[in-house]
This record gives sequence, C-alpha cells and structure tokens, in this order.
Amino acid sequence: MNKKLLAGTGVAFTLLFSPLSQAFASETIGDLRKVDNVAHRGASAYAPENTIAAFDKAVEMKADYIEIDVQRSKDGELVLIHDTTVDRTTDGTGKVGDFMFEELRSLDAGSWKGEQFAGEQIPTFDEILDRYHGKIGILIEIKASELYPGIEESIAEELKERNLDKPQNEKIIIQSFNHKSMEKMNDLVPKVPIGVLTSSRADTTEQALQEFSTYADYFNPSYGIVTEELVNQVHSLDMKIGSWTVRSQEAADFLLDMGVDAIISDYPDYVDPRN
Repeated sequence: MNKKLLAGTGVAFTLLFSPLSQAFASETIGDLRKVDNVAHRGASAYAPENTIAAFDKAVEMKADYIEIDVQRSKDGELVLIHDTTVDRTTDGTGKVGDFMFEELRSLDAGSWKGEQFAGEQIPTFDEILDRYHGKIGILIEIKASELYPGIEESIAEELKERNLDKPQNEKIIIQSFNHKSMEKMNDLVPKVPIGVLTSSRADTTEQALQEFSTYADYFNPSYGIVTEELVNQVHSLDMKIGSWTVRSQEAADFLLDMGVDAIISDYPDYVDPRN
C-alpha cells in the first residue's frame, strides 16, 4: 500500500511478499491472476440489496467481499441502505436521516424484490461486522457523509472495538465518493485500506492519481472510464483498482481483460464461473 510503505529495502521486502506482487507474478503464467469478486450490496441481483438475504447469498456464491452502504439514523445508529431516502427499497417514504432507528427497523426492505423476501429488515453496521467478518471481506462505502457529520468517527469506533483497524485484517476496505471523507478515514484508521470512488475522467489525470495515492490504496472507477492505460497508471502508483458496477457478462469480461484487481458486481457468478 503506497501510503504505508517504508523507504529503501523495506519497500522491496514488502513488495516481494505482498499479495499484490503475487497477483502480478501470476500474470506471467496465464489467466490465473487473482481478481477479488465483490458482491455489490450483497448478491443484489438475486436478493434485496443491503439485506442479510443478499449478504448470505454472496457468501453462498463464494464472493470474496460484500459491498455495503452505510448511513445514519436520526438517533445515531449506523444502518445499511444505499439511497438517501427509503422510498425505493422499503415500504416507507422519507429521508434516511429523518427516521429514528426503530422506525427504520420496522420497514419492509425485501418485498420490493419478491414476496419471498417479505420482512427483510434494514441491517445495522455492527450487525454486519459481527455476522460476516472472518467469513467474507467487507467493502464499506460511506454514503453521503456530508449529511452525517461525524460518521467517520462512528465507523472508526466500531472497527476499533472489534480490532478490525489492525493490519492483519486485510478483508476490510473503506471507500467513498467523498474524497475528503476518505482522507479523514485514513487519519482515523491509517492501517485500513482506503478507496476513492469516481465516475469522472477528471479524477484520472496523473496529478489527481498522485494525490489519491498519498492516502488511498484503491482507485475505484466506474467501468465506463477504465482503460488499460488507467490500470497501468494506478498500479504504477502502488494502488489497486476495483471497478463497478458489473451487470453483464460482457462488462465482467472487459474488466478481466483490463487487468483490474477487483470487480464489483450485482452478479458474483459473472466474475466467478463456479456459480
């Protein structure tokens, strides 16, 4: 990880034995290079996003990570939901931050996807950490952090309580479109990998990438702006690249050809044909 490497021989030693160097080495023997299979909001093509049903399905489908979206209730509970309103994925209406936790918990977050998912609840952040860490990696996306002052400190506290801020826990990553928020997270939990999300080509300039590399370990663009040159640029700065959101086999195959390190998909089976 660029932001954490020591100078001199320490760098060489770290790179020699790092998973990233092993990934590159595997490229020389064909198509065996490891690509992390990230289930976007869980296996959200098959179960309602950001619910236990979707995360359990991702585990069943042998994904490497689940990607989760974290926001905060009016009374301070960290909860998992993508949109800043509850309208699309629950039977409620209104802004997430205007609901007390018990009100959010009472909503049906599953029926919109199918009758078999009726009664699925909005999970809490600590519930997901306790249920899945050690079973599957967790890619934590902080949503709309500008709406929730102090959310970074709350997330850092939950991780520290479980010793998930330590370097041996490589299966925790934090990402956001709010890059200032990610700089803050890097200060709060400096040993946890940080990712910057973008769909803007303005963030792919040499200057922008160099700035990201001072605090981030992952550069995670939408697949529409991924090129082989971009992948090489990111790798040259000792960052990894994970791309989103894959909803077709063609998109998955394209990203595999580009040599990305992670693919974030609603369909884990498009990335891993074992399913």
